[in-house]
Amino acid sequence: MRNAVVTTEGDRIRWVELPGREPSRVYVHGLGATSPAYFAEIAVHPLLTGRRSLLIDLLGHGISDRPADFDYTLEAHADALAEALAVAGVTGAELIAHSMGGSVAIVLAARHPQLVSRLVLVDANLDPIPPDPGSGGSAGIAAYSEREFLAGGWEEVRDRVGQHWWATMRLTDRQALHRSAVQLTRGTVPTMRELLLDLKLPRTYLLPEADGPLSGTDELTEAGVAVVPIPDCGHNIMLDNPDAFARATAEALAH
Repeated sequence: MRNAVVTTEGDRIRWVELPGREPSRVYVHGLGATSPAYFAEIAVHPLLTGRRSLLIDLLGHGISDRPADFDYTLEAHADALAEALAVAGVTGAELIAHSMGGSVAIVLAARHPQLVSRLVLVDANLDPIPPDPGSGGSAGIAAYSEREFLAGGWEEVRDRVGQHWWATMRLTDRQALHRSAVQLTRGTVPTMRELLLDLKLPRTYLLPEADGPLSGTDELTEAGVAVVPIPDCGHNIMLDNPDAFARATAEALAH
């Protein structure tokens, strides 16, 4: 486990690092998750092993610190991640980023282009979404006020998301979880999709084949983003079908 101070108050981002050759690969988890749990199998998969790999946890999540005075916007998450990568001596990294982590990775690449050479986005959020009371994920969490969520809304979310997601969601600071969900549903200006379209680096977007065509696929493809459906999986593609995920990711990073 490694760490880096990423705020003026001394808060630390931590990650599990696997040794290997450069350029580094950086794995970024989604909302209420942790990178070692979601990406350990992928980082050592025969098609992907051998690179220096940082399985990094965003502030408020997993093994990283949980500052109460951090605003948890996508921009703030991206800037804190940038500071951690700078301390780790990472430049031109290949980012493999899931869900909210994909949104953070897009913002990171737009704000700190020297840190990122390639993006593999895993069913990432590209657009703002409205809060949706009673649903799972960020839309359901964001439907609560922070006071409501901390007073007991988190228990309702726990029961909705099930034991698999809750196993890592419970490691997330509850205030950080709510603030991150709210900011994810709000998105960025320009939107994450617009930022992605403007990036000048190799970009691949992986999505579950069963979800059907990705909204705006034609525009993404015209801008050079490879959109790749993966069979036999849900939102957690790397966990549901690791071999297909590794094949698609290795192909994306080879071009």
